[in-house]
Amino acid sequence: MASARLPKRTRNRQSSTDTTSKPLHTYDEALQWLQGHYNLEQHLGGNETTPPSLERMNLLMELLGNPQRDIPAIHITGTNGKGSTSRMLVELIGATGLDVGSYTSPHIDRVNDRITIANEPLDDESMTLALSEIAQIEPWVIEATGQPLSYFEVLCAAAYNWFAATAVDVNVIEVGMGGRWDATNVIDAQVAVITNIGPDHLETIGPTLTDVAREKAGIISDDTHVICGETSPDLIDIIANIPHRELWQRHLDFDVDEDHLAVGGRLADFSTPYGHHSEIFLPVHGAHQSRNASTAVAAAEAFFGQQLDPDLISEAFTQLTLPARFEIIQRHPTVIIDGAHNPPAASVVSDTLFHDFATEERPLLVIGVNRPRDPLQLLNALDGKQYSRIIATAANWARAVPAKELGSALEGNGAAIEVVPQVSDAVDRAIEIAGETGIVLVTGSLYVASEARSQLVDTSR
Repeated sequence: MASARLPKRTRNRQSSTDTTSKPLHTYDEALQWLQGHYNLEQHLGGNETTPPSLERMNLLMELLGNPQRDIPAIHITGTNGKGSTSRMLVELIGATGLDVGSYTSPHIDRVNDRITIANEPLDDESMTLALSEIAQIEPWVIEATGQPLSYFEVLCAAAYNWFAATAVDVNVIEVGMGGRWDATNVIDAQVAVITNIGPDHLETIGPTLTDVAREKAGIISDDTHVICGETSPDLIDIIANIPHRELWQRHLDFDVDEDHLAVGGRLADFSTPYGHHSEIFLPVHGAHQSRNASTAVAAAEAFFGQQLDPDLISEAFTQLTLPARFEIIQRHPTVIIDGAHNPPAASVVSDTLFHDFATEERPLLVIGVNRPRDPLQLLNALDGKQYSRIIATAANWARAVPAKELGSALEGNGAAIEVVPQVSDAVDRAIEIAGETGIVLVTGSLYVASEARSQLVDTSR
């Protein structure tokens, strides 16, 4: 990796001070250093009282030479769909011949998955180098602010720095949570995407949807072209009142005109202010993914300022994969993994399962839930009474609701409940019950999805 572009004064300081850390030489060493940082993802719903601030992140980026300003960017926020939309955008822009860096969270298989080029994660050597650059700068941030970086800040800065050092052409950046105070929000993106606004993380960015809308709209700047997938007039008004360059709204400026179930996915027609795209095949499942695809096409056309060639769109989506988004992992029985972790996401999983995969045999549900989610709300969104059996489990994660507690919370609100504490054992049990012809849905959190995926898919790099 090329040396990070530190300002001259910073380079001089690095050679004359003893506050810098030693470089990280191995991947295991880099992961151990990373895991020593506060990870908000492990503490959501807790009594977090620290006021939101971008002070550390702004200082860190300045010390690195502000690499986030080197590359044009598309910034994506939203309650649901932003991960899928991000991957679609990477494929669309990449199909034009440009190199696209992408930062997303949380990861499904390995932490490397958060920093990708052309939707391919960094290899271990590159990840080690990317983290090492941040490790050597962090002591100056601590010295100036009195606080270490967070887990998310480290990874976000490593992504921006790596993308600039490797000279990608475009960055597609997914917000971690909210927008205004998210560590990713040190860029002035050419295009800002708001997929939708729903009741998630209200304890942190709420308590009302109006508050959530204001937080997500915080990624918009004066020169931003906004792609808004939210359709509630009150929430659109909040977004529209933020100074911006241009605003495209779903149903008004872009949309899915037609959407049909097809073998292996969906067949959809899209429209944007630049024109129409007919019979675009999406190798993914669920009508919601057609909506995500229409958002991605609109964002790409806004970025380029022109209509994309329909053949290019078709070629881009042919390569599309969406890990842990209604992902069919195996057949006989059919095992589906989805990281739905809130009621709106669970509802679209239920719609996809019971409308697109309807069979006479009732499916089995393997579910694990993280605090502060309401397990019963999630089960109701999944249409719990439609399953032949529900297996309650728990991911190996700090916020996971213990399987026994989850089973008790779900009792009497759907099919018969079985408690299997470990995700791997729960998946094995469901597959055993399902036999050759059954369907198993594994869902409730990305961490449950991750463990199930690592069990059934070769996720090694």
